[in-house]
Amino acid sequence: MRRILKRIIVILPLVALEVALIWLLLTWLHPWATQVAWLLRLLGVAFVLFIVSYRQEGAYRVLWLVFFSAAPAVATVAYLMWGNKRTVRPISRRMEEARKRLSVEDRLRIEERQELQRMGGNALLGIEEGAGAGRVSQSLRYVTNLSGYPAEVCEGARYYPLGRPCWQAMLGEMRRARHFIYLEYFIIEDGLMWGEMCEVMRRKVEEGVDVRLIYDDLGSLPTFSSRDTARLDEMGVKWIAFNKVAFISGTLNNRSHRKMLIVDGRVAFSGGINLADEYIGEVVKSGHWKDIGFRICGPAVGNYLHMFAQFWNAFSEDQIPERFFELVPRVAREQDGIVLSYYDSPGNRDPVSNNFYVEMLGNAREYAWFYTPYLMLGDTLMDAFVRAARRGVDVRIIMPGIPDKAVVFRLSRSFYRPLLDAGVKIYQYDPGFVHAKASLYDDEVCTLGTVNLDYRSLYLHFENNSIFWRSSVLTDLKRDYLETLERCTQVQADDLREGLLGTLLDGVLRIFAPLC
Repeated sequence: MRRILKRIIVILPLVALEVALIWLLLTWLHPWATQVAWLLRLLGVAFVLFIVSYRQEGAYRVLWLVFFSAAPAVATVAYLMWGNKRTVRPISRRMEEARKRLSVEDRLRIEERQELQRMGGNALLGIEEGAGAGRVSQSLRYVTNLSGYPAEVCEGARYYPLGRPCWQAMLGEMRRARHFIYLEYFIIEDGLMWGEMCEVMRRKVEEGVDVRLIYDDLGSLPTFSSRDTARLDEMGVKWIAFNKVAFISGTLNNRSHRKMLIVDGRVAFSGGINLADEYIGEVVKSGHWKDIGFRICGPAVGNYLHMFAQFWNAFSEDQIPERFFELVPRVAREQDGIVLSYYDSPGNRDPVSNNFYVEMLGNAREYAWFYTPYLMLGDTLMDAFVRAARRGVDVRIIMPGIPDKAVVFRLSRSFYRPLLDAGVKIYQYDPGFVHAKASLYDDEVCTLGTVNLDYRSLYLHFENNSIFWRSSVLTDLKRDYLETLERCTQVQADDLREGLLGTLLDGVLRIFAPLC
């Protein structure tokens, strides 16, 4: 709380200065009120035409048009500051510069695998063309072309149905580290989980291991203070606070929601788990906390190392040593299907994860199952869910039974009606909160990572995701999903009777869903 108050103390004078400047400007322009009014009308028409013609999700355009109709001047300024992809350009520019500076060895590996996919060399990765696999390979190639990350042979994949076993496996790999430990998380909070990880990191730094941490400044603002970063400094751990909240800026919405641990280039962990005690069941928040994670080994770890290094090198002068990229194996010792790990950026020309989900819902023949804590869909993804269900695909979504945020849960429920009407089955997890993010299609493809089914995650945040094709992870995920369903209650249309006021409220909430 003290850290938040300090930030508010810094921000408030800047806001007051902006208000004062606007007031002075309006006072100065008062004699020309008629001319200014006509000018604002013309600018308003130009703004509306720009919003309508700009390639954006329909729900997002509606939000800004409603905002503009209520407060034209404020909406125009707000849109220019936060509402379009141009606002993320300062971060994207630094990311691109960092990518160009990355190790030649790592760039060659990425480019080599990209070229393999572009040339249709999927057989070398074990993807047989035909019998539906050709369509999957095209979808993987689509993700590679947009994200820049290639598919790899999956090795040493392991699925964790809860946070605690995943955390224990992470600790075990950290204790075996000989060269480096790299962590990136959205939320960090002191407690048992973080305390034990700090103790391992402290010992590893003493052994000469390179330990680095990236955390999101806004995501960890209430839980991770200057006292915590001072502790990292004392331990010798290098750290970066991503996109610091020092003042009101256009990149305020562009948070890093990514979660990853990479050890020695040989193993990587990811999933929905943050570094706080509720994620391992040590602290009870919103009932039983259902989360999932996974581990991969071998050449596929290279994508995660590249993701971390690109972020780190973009914001630190202490670059990742080139020799560490050479630790990633070039050849898999075993084959457990294919995995394509990538990260989403709000600066991408297309929303990669959103479009991949649309593709897979369109390709699904038997079923498409999802875990998500939040459900706020744009028009394209909503239509994909509806179309899949209406043509007979078994579409299911597991949601929390006990919410972590009441308003966001109410927003999510406002999207239930059109999905239920189309035949989508929605289940709420009775014991507590579901923080898992996953999807599973026809026993062929699944995704695991940090992507929620909401607008912020799909369009505004930096996220990381892994697509598995014909891997043992699919079997483990499906088993866990079916076991979780036994502890859920299916939502029925009768459960959503809200009356006239409730229906109107749902409509308003859905307009403002892109902000949540």
